[in-house]
Amino acid sequence: MSHGHSHGGGGCRCAAEREEPPEQRGLAYGLYLRIDLERLQCLNESREGSGRGVFKPWEERTDRSKFVESDADEELLFNIPFTGNVKLKGVIIMGEDDDSHPSEMRLYKNIPQMSFDDTEREPEQTFSLNRDITGELEYATKISRFSNVYHLSIHISKNFGADTTKIFYIGLRGEWTELRRHEVTICNYEASANPADHRVHQVTPQTHFIS
Repeated sequence: MSHGHSHGGGGCRCAAEREEPPEQRGLAYGLYLRIDLERLQCLNESREGSGRGVFKPWEERTDRSKFVESDADEELLFNIPFTGNVKLKGVIIMGEDDDSHPSEMRLYKNIPQMSFDDTEREPEQTFSLNRDITGELEYATKISRFSNVYHLSIHISKNFGADTTKIFYIGLRGEWTELRRHEVTICNYEASANPADHRVHQVTPQTHFIS
């Protein structure tokens, strides 16, 4: 599947190069605590529910008993709802030291229930991935594009040549803000169509053609 877009200049850096001590680094990748795991989806997972297991504490990232492997082909699509608003700053993708490791990651925001058909649209950011078997490589997002995220979709579009893709750990770094009740009310209000508005829009253009 050809997407015909640039990779948006996303680079990676070693998480160990960050100056926090290990316990602080673990806190930095604590956004997994802010995921609504009951509603998290992983499309094309070979074992139902296994996609949830890769969102785990930093200290448990090397636990290889929990992993997700794709089923029909090499693609995986994670739909990740948060329990509030997130400013996403970085992502870690840890896989196997073979061709099943993801080679491309495409990020989308605020598209609940996203399907593989929806991945035809332009992502917010695309990354070419390196093999990372220790969970140390962080891919820094363009924060201006990911400053108000309540739902994140991660599309693993290809790997290094294997029939299936395997992932052991996905780390998310950023800031979480509680979704306040009045903000929810405003969102619901703005999302509701006003029939009166539609009547005005339908009638107004016609008045120009009445003689």
